[in-house]
Amino acid sequence: MKSEYLRTLVESIATGSFSKAADNLFITQSAVSRRIKFLEDQYGYSLIDRSGPVLVATEAGLVVIKKAEKILQIEDDLQNDLRTLSSKSEITFCSTPSFGITYLPEIMKGFMLLKPDMLELKFFFEKPDKIVDGMKKGLYQVGVIEHKEDYDFENLETFELPGDEVVFISSPQLALTEGEMSIEQLACFDLYSRNEGCCSSKLLDYNLKRLGRDHTAFNRIIYYDDLHLIINSVLKGYGLAFLSRSVVEKLVTEGALRTHRATGFEHGFKRTLITNNASASKQLLGSFIEEIRKVFKKSPAQIDFLSRLADQCGLPAVSAKIINLCLCAHAIEMAFI
Repeated sequence: MKSEYLRTLVESIATGSFSKAADNLFITQSAVSRRIKFLEDQYGYSLIDRSGPVLVATEAGLVVIKKAEKILQIEDDLQNDLRTLSSKSEITFCSTPSFGITYLPEIMKGFMLLKPDMLELKFFFEKPDKIVDGMKKGLYQVGVIEHKEDYDFENLETFELPGDEVVFISSPQLALTEGEMSIEQLACFDLYSRNEGCCSSKLLDYNLKRLGRDHTAFNRIIYYDDLHLIINSVLKGYGLAFLSRSVVEKLVTEGALRTHRATGFEHGFKRTLITNNASASKQLLGSFIEEIRKVFKKSPAQIDFLSRLADQCGLPAVSAKIINLCLCAHAIEMAFI
C-alpha cells in the first residue's frame, strides 16, 4: 500500500473536496479519484460519502482514516529520524510555486557552482501553511513563503526577504490602462484563478472582503489548477488573472502583458525565509541562504528550468553524484512557463 493513497484519503476528508485535496497535494482531481477508488476496492468498503456538498467519511472511512493518520505520522517521524542520522551533504528546500518558478534556477546555478561536491538536493513546492508545518516537523531545512498573515515561527529562525506583489494582469488586446483601476473597471471581465488556498487566491478574497465584495463582483471566475493555462488564457485576451508579478515579470517587460492595481486593494505580500538547522551543517545552510539572498540583487527573469540547469549548472556532470531533485509533476509543469 502506497502511503500517498492514504494521505489522499485523509486530505480529501480534511478539505471536504476532491478538487481542494488535489490542489493541496499538487495532483490532478482524476488522480485523487483513482486513489480513493483503489482504496475502496482494496478494503471492500465505500470510504467517502459523496452525496452532499462536502465530502464526509463513512463509518468504514473513519476507521481507515484513524489508522492512516497514525501510519503517516510514523512515516514522517521515520524520515525525520533518518535525516538526522545522514552524514551526506544534504539540503531539503520547500517554497511556494511562484518563488520556485521565478528564482530557483538562479539559486541552483549559484549554489551548485559554489558547492560542486554537494551530494543531495531535494526541492518541494507547497502552500505557506504546509511549509511552516513541515519546517516545524523537520521535513525541510530551508523554506520560503509569501504571506499576508502572521505565522507562528517558534523554534525556527527567520529572515525577511524583499516582498512580493500580486497584481491583475491583462493582454494589450483588452486595451486596459496600465496602472491603477477601480474594481468596477476590472470586474466586468472574466477572472482566471487558481483554486482557493493558494497565495494569490487568499489575497484576492482578503481584499474583496475588505471592500464588502465577493467573487460575484466579476463577470465570471474560471478556475484552473494549471498556472500555465491561466497565463495563456490571459495572453489570448480571454480575461484577467490575479498573480504574483514576479511570475509574469518577463512577459510584462516584453509588453505581452500589462499589470493593474485595484483601488483600495492591498497588493503586497511579505516574503520570509525560514530555516531549521537541526539536520544540516550551519556552513552548508549559510551558503544556501546566501545564494537565496543574492538572487534578489538581480531582476526576476523567467528561465527555462531544464536548459538552465543543464547548460549553466552543469547538471549532467553533477547528476552522477546523485542529486535528487524532488519536484512534483505539477511543479515541473509550471517550471516550463
